Amino acid sequence: MTSNESDFSSLDLAALTSDICAIATDAGAFLLQERSRFQRDDIEYKGLNNLVSYVDKETEKQLVARLNQLLPQAGFITEEGTTGQEADPTALNWIIDPLDGTANFIHNLPVFSVSIGLALGSTPIAGVIYDPNRAECFSAWQGGGAYCNGSKISVSPATQLGESLIATGFPYYSFDQMQKYLQILETLMQQTHGLRRMGSAAIDLAYVACGRFEAFYEYNLNSWDMAAGVLLVQEAGGVVTDFEGGDAFLFRGDVIAGSGMHSELLRVIQDYWR
Repeated sequence: MTSNESDFSSLDLAALTSDICAIATDAGAFLLQERSRFQRDDIEYKGLNNLVSYVDKETEKQLVARLNQLLPQAGFITEEGTTGQEADPTALNWIIDPLDGTANFIHNLPVFSVSIGLALGSTPIAGVIYDPNRAECFSAWQGGGAYCNGSKISVSPATQLGESLIATGFPYYSFDQMQKYLQILETLMQQTHGLRRMGSAAIDLAYVACGRFEAFYEYNLNSWDMAAGVLLVQEAGGVVTDFEGGDAFLFRGDVIAGSGMHSELLRVIQDYWR
């Protein structure tokens, strides 16, 4: 048994997830506080259409400090890189997005979230997504089920695309795959109840877990976009794969998360993505 496996085996994941919920809720309160005073001059650009602000960075620093106290043996994989350290992706890591939906936040669209995942290698073992605008805290731990504000949740009972409302995201870089993506959109528009683009992959995944969406798919994602959300879907009874139908989604960047119609959605995507 490795030291990381030993650390994991001794964890009380239920109690740990409860503590993560409290930390995420405090971070969400900070986001709402800063949203009321945020100015467009505070926007920075990390790359084409890739926005960041002092709010993202400060929230991440707060999360890192508290999570490090909670579980000092874990490393960090973070969107803003405020730890200044390079994590070992095979180890026990916190994988966090302090503000998922930065563009929404900047434009005062109330769809953004705090996402905190704990993963052993590529396997998420605990996760929390907090939506401060709706005061909804989604949580899950390995083998413990999925919850929203303490009440158990499950994926939609729908088994066919024709019964489904599907979430996706629009890429803001790597547009070389755009034609394939648009072909998938065109097909799904004709075979489902519709598609939605919320602007926060974490919220999309949380909504799949609680049955508001039947599925979510996207490419060009990072691990911090989905570490908490994919566990929520799995623990809520759903299926999560990459676009090839495998389990490399966390660090590969493309993901399909769904309920009983997952296999049908996978076939549609593969018709074009191959």
